[in-house]
Amino acid sequence: MAPMISGITLAEIAALIGDVARANMLSALMDGRALTASELAWHSGVSPQTASGHLAKLSEANLVAVTRQGRHRYYRLASPEVAQAIETLMAVASFGPKRHRPAGPKDEALRNARTCYDHLAGRLGIAIADSLTANGYIVLSESAGALTDEGHRFVCSLGIDLTPERGNSRAVCRTCLDWSERRPHLAGRLGAALCTRMFDLGWVERIKDSRALAVTATGRQGLREAFGIEEPS
Repeated sequence: MAPMISGITLAEIAALIGDVARANMLSALMDGRALTASELAWHSGVSPQTASGHLAKLSEANLVAVTRQGRHRYYRLASPEVAQAIETLMAVASFGPKRHRPAGPKDEALRNARTCYDHLAGRLGIAIADSLTANGYIVLSESAGALTDEGHRFVCSLGIDLTPERGNSRAVCRTCLDWSERRPHLAGRLGAALCTRMFDLGWVERIKDSRALAVTATGRQGLREAFGIEEPS
């Protein structure tokens, strides 16, 4: 049974996330990839020395994990639960006071398709969830989901194996509230596997210096044939 979380502990975590530089670092790590302290310093607009101090605090709180490789340290979000918490905070923030800021190309690209840690979000993620639901491949509830027998056969036809690795207790299918669409997209092992497979097939590719994704020509055809959807726009 998980221990009860005190108000003090909750406030400490909230304070860590509430710093602008640290919030920008966590947002950058929602890309799903591991980044160096220098890269995170660039994303947060602070010096490398300041970034190292922030990362030490995030690591101590188990919000980020660090891996050493040669002379470098690579930082990533500590768990899918941390990623879901950040995405949920982004959704809550989207309901907050409106500030006038003209939307630019980068904003539109993020809303169209992006990675949310290790799964797909934005209009693309929502369109895939809608297609799988309409075809009876998944059944979604408010925060969870189930893969049907037909759905299991479908994902196998895409070359996806959902057999968990030893020690991996992550749910097969769950939902994550999309901050831009304000509707749930797919997370869990299924969401992660679909995202990985689309990269492997060359259906999506990363946009430089962003967690936004571009759908390729091959991807437009693949999405149409596999899911019956056109590229989100």
